[in-house]
Amino acid sequence: MTRPRAVVCGTGFGRVYLAGLAAPESPVELAGILARGSDRSAACARRWGVPLYRHPDELPGDVTVACVVVGSAITGGPGARLAQALMSRGIHVLQEHPLHADELAGCLRAARANRVGYRLNSHHVHVAPVRRFVAAARALLRRQPPLFVDAAGSVQVLYPLLDVLGAALGRLRPWGFAPPAPLPAAVRALTPLDVPFRSLDGVFAGVPTTLRVQHQMDPREPDNHAHLWHRITIGTEGGQLTLVSSTGPVLWTVRPHLPREAAGAAGFDRLGVDHLALAGTTPIGPPAAPSWAQTLDTLWPEAVRVAVRRLTDDVARGADPMTDGQYHLGLCQLTREITQLLGPVELVRRDEPRFLAAGDLIEGEHEVLT
Repeated sequence: MTRPRAVVCGTGFGRVYLAGLAAPESPVELAGILARGSDRSAACARRWGVPLYRHPDELPGDVTVACVVVGSAITGGPGARLAQALMSRGIHVLQEHPLHADELAGCLRAARANRVGYRLNSHHVHVAPVRRFVAAARALLRRQPPLFVDAAGSVQVLYPLLDVLGAALGRLRPWGFAPPAPLPAAVRALTPLDVPFRSLDGVFAGVPTTLRVQHQMDPREPDNHAHLWHRITIGTEGGQLTLVSSTGPVLWTVRPHLPREAAGAAGFDRLGVDHLALAGTTPIGPPAAPSWAQTLDTLWPEAVRVAVRRLTDDVARGADPMTDGQYHLGLCQLTREITQLLGPVELVRRDEPRFLAAGDLIEGEHEVLT
């Protein structure tokens, strides 16, 4: 079967898309790059052996899919306008987040008007360890209802964090969050360090939720210096399911609970209760996350292919883009509400971090255990 021919627009994060779509297992054939013509874009075109186009009018007529990986109004870019221009040519579009809600609404209208497929992509929700977490969460919630959610992340990837939560819990609404409580001056004075996280308590998908956001950004490197991207725990009566980071691992932790008869027992070794024999924490899937090199080289390009395949599947079955679009319109609204509660982002200046390996910490293990 002939694969649809696709172009990647933009060569910033678009480099991940290029790696994903150039693979033999890609659902589309990489047919070119649409970019302004920078040295980086020219180098990417040479690396992947594809043409470099500088305007949508230059695209050949057999290109039917475009991945728009160009910033939109939120970052001062033309991504939404470019997506609409491509759709007016009958090209199906996968667009990388973020977008303002009104931009997304305009793109969805353009998709309907031109009878093409359109999807907004938050990327992280398609990365394999996150998909594993979402699948485990759905299996968990078929057995027990959620009691609480604890989620943490950085402001740069707030939208994907909420998307992962929505995928895991199966919905977004009802939602509502209270403003973060200011730290009393007397408490703030106890440390010379900055306070990176702001906490919001509220409700997500009808579940009590605590959301902690690192609301800081270094304007020199806006995509760097996050302490973490995503960490999520969903709690139920039987235990907690945790996504430790954006690349895993996924852990199941059994709830600590002693039976009532323990109060009168002669020793804890004779309780004979089944749940006490369960491992306290068990990995679901690999026990460790892959390296960041593996993530950039393998997991992220694979996630791109998953997202593109969802677009091409939509096109094949004639799905209405508005179905998935309504969900993302809700995500846009929720993200805007939370960022308004957080207030202006704190601008910081950070040096290159000093990295540690787990082995650096294990060196002192003998001292503690003896």
